[in-house]
Amino acid sequence: MKTLAACAVVLALAAPAHAQSNAGAPARADTEATGMAAAANRFYATYAGLPRQGGLPQGAALGRYLPLLSPRLAGLIRQADAAQARFHAKVKDAPPLIEGDLFSSQFEGFQTYKVGACSGSATAGHCSVRLHYQAPNQKAVDWNDDILLVKAGGAWKVDDIAYRGAFAFGNSGLLSQTLAMVISTAP
Repeated sequence: MKTLAACAVVLALAAPAHAQSNAGAPARADTEATGMAAAANRFYATYAGLPRQGGLPQGAALGRYLPLLSPRLAGLIRQADAAQARFHAKVKDAPPLIEGDLFSSQFEGFQTYKVGACSGSATAGHCSVRLHYQAPNQKAVDWNDDILLVKAGGAWKVDDIAYRGAFAFGNSGLLSQTLAMVISTAP
């Protein structure tokens, strides 16, 4: 009887501890998702606050984006910019290697955005983003892209964008693939 009572006490003490340890996991996931959403919103708010230039961000625009980007993505943008400069030094009258919007599927970019659900781990995740564009006297276009994030230096940073729109003249695949193509194409 003492053994049965001892087992009951052990189980009673262990159950709340187990429940308590699991209770922290969803809260942690919610905190990470909230951090990812905040980083995604900062990125898209920065985009919305800059004049549309298309192609690789330059000058002050690049300076505004850099604190929001992972070291990997910032490095790819810098390498693509250097590759484009080398290309234009050899082929003076060529158009830019990247034309149109770099940060969305739609060539013209987007006018409004809404960050949706975010998920991932404590070090990497993604958010779905609903994007909208409407040219004058044209039908509105809505689509989703995914923004991929990593934790760098203790903060969430944009590491890539997965282009999910299916546009004839838009971006497809990943932003990093587009940048890698420019880097490998230029002499």
